[in-house]
Amino acid sequence: MKNNIHSEIREKEKQILEEIKHNESHLKNELEEEILSIRENYKENEETIRHSLKSMFSITEDAASNEEIKHRILSNGVISGSNMVVMVSAILIASVGLNTNSVAVIIGAMLISPLMGSILAIAYGTASNSKYLIEKHIAGLVVQVVICMCTATLYFCLSPVKTATEQLLARTKPSLFDVIVAIAGGIAGIVGQTRIDKSNNIIPGVAIATALMPPLCTCGYAISRLNMQMLAGAAYLFLINAYFIYASASVVLAILGTPHVRKMTEKEWKNKKKKMQRNTILVLIPVFILAIYDIVITCF
Repeated sequence: MKNNIHSEIREKEKQILEEIKHNESHLKNELEEEILSIRENYKENEETIRHSLKSMFSITEDAASNEEIKHRILSNGVISGSNMVVMVSAILIASVGLNTNSVAVIIGAMLISPLMGSILAIAYGTASNSKYLIEKHIAGLVVQVVICMCTATLYFCLSPVKTATEQLLARTKPSLFDVIVAIAGGIAGIVGQTRIDKSNNIIPGVAIATALMPPLCTCGYAISRLNMQMLAGAAYLFLINAYFIYASASVVLAILGTPHVRKMTEKEWKNKKKKMQRNTILVLIPVFILAIYDIVITCF
Protein backbone atom coordinates (compact mmCIF):
# COMPACT_ATOMS: atom_id res chain seq x y z
CA MET A 1 0.00 0.00 0.00
CA LYS A 2 2.77 2.31 1.00
CA ASN A 3 4.65 1.51 -2.18
CA ASN A 4 1.61 2.39 -4.23
CA ILE A 5 1.25 5.71 -2.43
CA HIS A 6 4.93 6.50 -2.93
CA SER A 7 4.63 5.60 -6.60
CA GLU A 8 1.64 7.88 -7.02
CA ILE A 9 3.47 10.69 -5.25
CA ARG A 10 6.50 10.24 -7.48
CA GLU A 11 4.26 10.21 -10.51
CA LYS A 12 2.57 13.37 -9.33
CA GLU A 13 5.95 14.99 -8.71
CA LYS A 14 7.06 14.04 -12.20
CA GLN A 15 3.88 15.45 -13.68
CA ILE A 16 4.24 18.67 -11.68
CA LEU A 17 7.91 19.02 -12.68
CA GLU A 18 7.07 18.39 -16.32
CA GLU A 19 4.27 20.96 -16.15
CA ILE A 20 6.64 23.46 -14.52
CA LYS A 21 9.26 22.83 -17.21
CA HIS A 22 6.62 23.13 -19.91
CA ASN A 23 5.33 26.36 -18.42
CA GLU A 24 8.86 27.69 -18.03
CA SER A 25 9.63 26.88 -21.64
CA HIS A 26 6.36 28.45 -22.75
CA LEU A 27 6.98 31.58 -20.66
CA LYS A 28 10.55 31.77 -21.93
CA ASN A 29 9.34 31.60 -25.53
CA GLU A 30 6.71 34.27 -24.85
CA LEU A 31 9.29 36.51 -23.20
CA GLU A 32 11.73 36.04 -26.08
CA GLU A 33 8.98 36.87 -28.58
CA GLU A 34 8.03 39.91 -26.51
CA ILE A 35 11.64 41.11 -26.34
CA LEU A 36 12.08 40.52 -30.08
CA SER A 37 8.89 42.46 -30.77
CA ILE A 38 10.05 45.34 -28.54
CA ARG A 39 13.43 45.41 -30.29
CA GLU A 40 11.81 45.43 -33.73
CA ASN A 41 9.45 48.24 -32.68
CA TYR A 42 12.41 50.18 -31.25
CA LYS A 43 14.38 49.76 -34.48
CA GLU A 44 11.38 50.85 -36.54
CA ASN A 45 10.84 53.89 -34.31
CA GLU A 46 14.55 54.71 -34.36
CA GLU A 47 14.60 54.43 -38.15
CA THR A 48 11.47 56.61 -38.40
CA ILE A 49 12.98 59.27 -36.11
CA ARG A 50 16.28 59.14 -38.00
CA HIS A 51 14.50 59.47 -41.33
CA SER A 52 12.38 62.35 -40.00
CA LEU A 53 15.44 64.20 -38.70
CA LYS A 54 17.30 63.54 -41.95
CA SER A 55 14.37 64.87 -43.98
CA MET A 56 13.97 67.82 -41.63
CA PHE A 57 17.58 68.99 -42.08
CA SER A 58 18.11 67.74 -45.65
CA ILE A 59 19.47 70.31 -48.10
CA THR A 60 19.19 68.02 -51.12
CA GLU A 61 15.47 67.18 -51.23
CA ASP A 62 14.19 70.58 -52.43
CA ALA A 63 17.35 71.66 -54.24
CA ALA A 64 17.10 73.11 -57.75
CA SER A 65 18.75 71.38 -60.72
CA ASN A 66 22.51 71.67 -61.16
CA GLU A 67 22.05 73.83 -64.25
CA GLU A 68 19.70 76.21 -62.44
CA ILE A 69 22.08 76.51 -59.48
CA LYS A 70 25.01 77.20 -61.79
CA HIS A 71 23.09 79.88 -63.71
CA ARG A 72 21.90 81.63 -60.54
CA ILE A 73 25.26 81.75 -58.78
CA LEU A 74 27.43 82.64 -61.76
CA SER A 75 25.02 85.28 -63.08
CA ASN A 76 25.12 87.01 -59.67
CA GLY A 77 28.92 86.98 -59.79
CA VAL A 78 29.20 88.79 -63.13
CA ILE A 79 30.81 92.24 -62.96
CA SER A 80 28.64 94.26 -65.29
CA GLY A 81 28.11 97.98 -65.70
CA SER A 82 24.95 97.96 -63.61
CA ASN A 83 26.59 95.93 -60.84
CA MET A 84 29.51 98.37 -60.65
CA VAL A 85 27.16 101.37 -60.48
CA VAL A 86 25.20 99.68 -57.67
CA MET A 87 28.43 98.81 -55.86
CA VAL A 88 29.82 102.34 -55.98
CA SER A 89 26.44 103.64 -54.81
CA ALA A 90 26.46 101.12 -51.95
CA ILE A 91 29.99 102.06 -50.85
CA LEU A 92 29.08 105.75 -50.83
CA ILE A 93 25.92 105.09 -48.82
CA ALA A 94 27.85 102.91 -46.34
CA SER A 95 30.59 105.54 -46.04
CA VAL A 96 28.04 108.25 -45.24
CA GLY A 97 26.35 105.94 -42.69
CA LEU A 98 29.65 105.16 -40.96
CA ASN A 99 30.72 108.81 -41.10
CA THR A 100 27.47 110.01 -39.52
CA ASN A 101 27.07 107.01 -37.17
CA SER A 102 23.74 106.06 -38.81
CA VAL A 103 22.92 102.35 -38.47
CA ALA A 104 19.90 102.59 -40.78
CA VAL A 105 21.98 104.03 -43.63
CA ILE A 106 24.66 101.35 -43.16
CA ILE A 107 22.02 98.59 -43.33
CA GLY A 108 20.65 100.11 -46.53
CA ALA A 109 24.10 99.97 -48.11
CA MET A 110 24.59 96.33 -47.12
CA LEU A 111 21.25 95.37 -48.66
CA ILE A 112 22.17 96.67 -52.13
CA SER A 113 25.82 95.57 -52.16
CA PRO A 114 26.62 93.01 -54.91
CA LEU A 115 29.83 91.72 -53.26
CA MET A 116 28.21 88.50 -52.01
CA GLY A 117 27.62 87.32 -55.60
CA SER A 118 31.35 87.20 -56.40
CA ILE A 119 32.19 85.24 -53.24
CA LEU A 120 29.51 82.61 -53.92
CA ALA A 121 30.73 82.37 -57.54
CA ILE A 122 34.27 81.60 -56.28
CA ALA A 123 32.76 78.93 -54.01
CA TYR A 124 30.98 77.41 -57.01
CA GLY A 125 34.25 77.36 -58.94
CA THR A 126 35.91 75.51 -56.04
CA ALA A 127 33.08 72.97 -55.70
CA SER A 128 33.04 72.34 -59.46
CA ASN A 129 36.85 72.10 -59.61
CA SER A 130 36.99 74.83 -62.27
CA LYS A 131 40.27 76.74 -62.16
CA TYR A 132 38.91 79.14 -64.79
CA LEU A 133 35.88 80.12 -62.68
CA ILE A 134 37.96 80.49 -59.52
CA GLU A 135 40.51 82.78 -61.18
CA LYS A 136 37.85 84.76 -63.04
CA HIS A 137 35.74 85.53 -59.99
CA ILE A 138 38.71 86.11 -57.66
CA ALA A 139 39.93 88.72 -60.16
CA GLY A 140 36.42 90.20 -60.22
CA LEU A 141 36.26 90.33 -56.42
CA VAL A 142 39.69 91.99 -56.22
CA VAL A 143 38.57 94.65 -58.72
CA GLN A 144 35.41 95.27 -56.69
CA VAL A 145 37.37 95.51 -53.43
CA VAL A 146 39.90 97.96 -54.91
CA ILE A 147 37.14 100.16 -56.36
CA CYS A 148 35.27 100.10 -53.03
CA MET A 149 38.36 101.11 -51.06
CA CYS A 150 39.30 103.85 -53.54
CA THR A 151 35.76 105.26 -53.48
CA ALA A 152 35.63 105.18 -49.66
CA THR A 153 39.09 106.76 -49.37
CA LEU A 154 38.11 109.59 -51.71
CA TYR A 155 34.88 110.18 -49.77
CA PHE A 156 36.59 110.34 -46.37
CA CYS A 157 39.32 112.63 -47.75
CA LEU A 158 36.62 115.08 -48.87
CA SER A 159 34.25 114.63 -45.91
CA PRO A 160 34.25 117.47 -43.35
CA VAL A 161 33.68 114.93 -40.54
CA LYS A 162 37.13 113.58 -39.68
CA THR A 163 36.41 111.94 -36.30
CA ALA A 164 36.22 108.15 -36.11
CA THR A 165 32.64 107.33 -35.13
CA GLU A 166 31.45 104.41 -33.01
CA GLN A 167 30.32 102.54 -36.14
CA LEU A 168 33.76 102.94 -37.76
CA LEU A 169 35.60 101.74 -34.64
CA ALA A 170 33.25 98.74 -34.36
CA ARG A 171 34.66 97.43 -37.69
CA THR A 172 38.28 97.30 -36.47
CA LYS A 173 38.14 94.54 -33.83
CA PRO A 174 37.33 91.11 -35.35
CA SER A 175 36.45 88.24 -33.00
CA LEU A 176 35.40 84.59 -33.03
CA PHE A 177 31.79 85.76 -33.11
CA ASP A 178 32.43 87.23 -36.58
CA VAL A 179 33.72 83.83 -37.70
CA ILE A 180 30.54 82.10 -36.45
CA VAL A 181 28.32 84.68 -38.17
CA ALA A 182 30.25 84.37 -41.45
CA ILE A 183 30.02 80.54 -41.45
CA ALA A 184 26.30 80.58 -40.67
CA GLY A 185 25.76 83.36 -43.21
CA GLY A 186 27.57 81.45 -45.94
CA ILE A 187 25.49 78.32 -45.28
CA ALA A 188 22.23 80.27 -45.23
CA GLY A 189 23.15 82.24 -48.34
CA ILE A 190 24.07 79.27 -50.50
CA VAL A 191 21.12 77.17 -49.27
CA GLY A 192 18.77 80.02 -50.19
CA GLN A 193 20.33 80.30 -53.65
CA THR A 194 20.03 76.57 -54.39
CA ARG A 195 16.35 75.95 -53.58
CA ILE A 196 13.72 75.17 -56.24
CA ASP A 197 11.64 77.98 -54.80
CA LYS A 198 14.41 80.54 -54.31
CA SER A 199 14.00 82.53 -51.09
CA ASN A 200 14.50 86.21 -51.90
CA ASN A 201 14.81 87.29 -48.25
CA ILE A 202 17.86 85.16 -47.37
CA ILE A 203 20.64 86.93 -49.30
CA PRO A 204 19.69 90.41 -47.98
CA GLY A 205 19.61 88.98 -44.45
CA VAL A 206 23.03 87.39 -44.92
CA ALA A 207 24.37 90.65 -46.39
CA ILE A 208 23.26 92.52 -43.25
CA ALA A 209 24.56 89.89 -40.83
CA THR A 210 28.00 89.37 -42.39
CA ALA A 211 28.65 93.03 -43.24
CA LEU A 212 31.05 92.92 -46.20
CA MET A 213 30.72 96.58 -47.19
CA PRO A 214 31.34 98.46 -43.86
CA PRO A 215 34.85 96.98 -43.26
CA LEU A 216 35.92 98.14 -46.75
CA CYS A 217 34.58 101.62 -45.99
CA THR A 218 36.54 101.57 -42.74
CA CYS A 219 39.64 100.63 -44.73
CA GLY A 220 39.04 103.73 -46.85
CA TYR A 221 38.72 105.88 -43.71
CA ALA A 222 41.94 104.40 -42.28
CA ILE A 223 43.83 105.09 -45.53
CA SER A 224 42.57 108.70 -45.58
CA ARG A 225 43.81 109.16 -41.98
CA LEU A 226 46.98 107.05 -42.56
CA ASN A 227 46.00 104.82 -39.62
CA MET A 228 47.66 101.46 -40.37
CA GLN A 229 46.40 99.72 -37.21
CA MET A 230 42.80 100.58 -38.06
CA LEU A 231 43.40 99.51 -41.68
CA ALA A 232 44.73 96.11 -40.55
CA GLY A 233 41.75 95.47 -38.25
CA ALA A 234 39.13 96.43 -40.85
CA ALA A 235 40.86 94.51 -43.65
CA TYR A 236 41.10 91.43 -41.43
CA LEU A 237 37.38 91.65 -40.59
CA PHE A 238 36.57 91.73 -44.31
CA LEU A 239 38.89 88.75 -44.88
CA ILE A 240 37.17 86.73 -42.14
CA ASN A 241 33.70 87.46 -43.51
CA ALA A 242 34.64 86.80 -47.15
CA TYR A 243 36.69 83.64 -46.47
CA PHE A 244 34.22 81.87 -44.20
CA ILE A 245 31.26 82.70 -46.43
CA TYR A 246 33.28 81.19 -49.28
CA ALA A 247 34.40 78.12 -47.29
CA SER A 248 30.96 77.22 -45.87
CA ALA A 249 29.30 77.80 -49.27
CA SER A 250 31.91 75.53 -50.93
CA VAL A 251 31.13 72.72 -48.46
CA VAL A 252 27.36 73.01 -49.02
CA LEU A 253 27.82 72.97 -52.82
CA ALA A 254 30.01 69.86 -52.50
CA ILE A 255 27.29 68.15 -50.41
CA LEU A 256 24.73 69.04 -53.10
CA GLY A 257 26.88 67.14 -55.62
CA THR A 258 27.97 70.02 -57.84
CA PRO A 259 29.26 68.46 -61.10
CA HIS A 260 33.02 68.67 -61.60
CA VAL A 261 34.39 70.31 -64.73
CA ARG A 262 37.36 67.97 -64.45
CA LYS A 263 37.44 64.74 -62.43
CA MET A 264 39.93 64.83 -59.56
CA THR A 265 42.25 61.99 -58.61
CA GLU A 266 42.40 60.79 -54.99
CA LYS A 267 45.71 62.60 -54.55
CA GLU A 268 44.32 65.88 -55.93
CA TRP A 269 41.27 65.60 -53.66
CA LYS A 270 43.49 65.07 -50.58
CA ASN A 271 45.70 68.01 -51.55
CA LYS A 272 42.64 70.21 -51.98
CA LYS A 273 41.35 69.28 -48.52
CA LYS A 274 44.76 69.95 -46.97
CA LYS A 275 44.96 73.37 -48.62
CA MET A 276 41.48 74.25 -47.35
CA GLN A 277 42.38 73.17 -43.81
CA ARG A 278 45.69 75.06 -43.95
CA ASN A 279 44.05 78.27 -45.22
CA THR A 280 41.34 78.06 -42.56
CA ILE A 281 43.94 77.70 -39.79
CA LEU A 282 45.97 80.62 -41.16
CA VAL A 283 42.89 82.88 -41.28
CA LEU A 284 41.91 81.86 -37.72
CA ILE A 285 45.32 82.33 -36.05
CA PRO A 286 45.03 86.14 -35.60
CA VAL A 287 41.49 85.74 -34.16
CA PHE A 288 42.77 83.39 -31.45
CA ILE A 289 45.73 85.67 -30.73
CA LEU A 290 43.38 88.65 -30.34
CA ALA A 291 41.03 86.60 -28.12
CA ILE A 292 43.90 85.52 -25.84
CA TYR A 293 45.18 89.11 -25.73
CA ASP A 294 41.73 90.38 -24.69
CA ILE A 295 41.49 87.72 -21.95
CA VAL A 296 44.94 88.65 -20.60
CA ILE A 297 44.10 92.37 -20.64
CA THR A 298 40.76 91.71 -18.88
CA CYS A 299 42.38 89.56 -16.18
CA PHE A 300 45.27 91.89 -15.44
